[in-house]
Amino acid sequence: MADRPYTLLSCGMSIDGYLSAGTEQRLLLSNEADFDRVDGERAASDAILVGASTIRADDPHLLVRSPARRADRVARGLPPSPVKVTVTRNAELDCAAAFFAPDGADKVVYCPSDVVARARSRLGAVATVLDAGHPPTMRRVCDDLGERGTRRLMVEGGGTVHTQLLVDDLVDELQLVVAPLFVGDSAACRFVGDGRYPWNAGRRATLAEVRQIGDVVLLRYALSPRFQEAP
Repeated sequence: MADRPYTLLSCGMSIDGYLSAGTEQRLLLSNEADFDRVDGERAASDAILVGASTIRADDPHLLVRSPARRADRVARGLPPSPVKVTVTRNAELDCAAAFFAPDGADKVVYCPSDVVARARSRLGAVATVLDAGHPPTMRRVCDDLGERGTRRLMVEGGGTVHTQLLVDDLVDELQLVVAPLFVGDSAACRFVGDGRYPWNAGRRATLAEVRQIGDVVLLRYALSPRFQEAP
């Protein structure tokens, strides 16, 4: 769909492909230089999407950290940070989570049609709750964001969201950071799960850039023709 936002999937993983350590303690997979690079990508985006499980596990703020980047956005008539977006199956989210803090960023929650009423009762005071269909689909979420003016969407996890977007061929660019460590625990969350991916032995993804950033490496993949015309 022409109105679908340019979608950038940003992810850090261990050498063996994990996003977490399988424990309650958050696993830091990057370094300060790369965190700053990611902050620049956030500042260039109209919206940032994470799954509900990521909110529950990591309690992310999803804000632009750099004062200079925040000021630049404001000077261009934008809020200091992009819209924060999540997708939930059951609306079991804590309205006191950092995602919903009164920080100047708009919040949007997508959920299945039969959960909308419950989600609005639970989260309506802190976010805009929208119908993602029955069953909900990431394509409907992306199309709706595009219709609402989102030109550039940044996706920051977790594995279920990554899988759904990639399997449905909705990602234009993948930025994959590999940390120099192993997790070695199958109970931990992986970068993606099982699925029929558009990129396989018969259709290899295009590697657009390899960059060392301190002790991590950034791999940028162009996953659609729109990569060359990224906003």
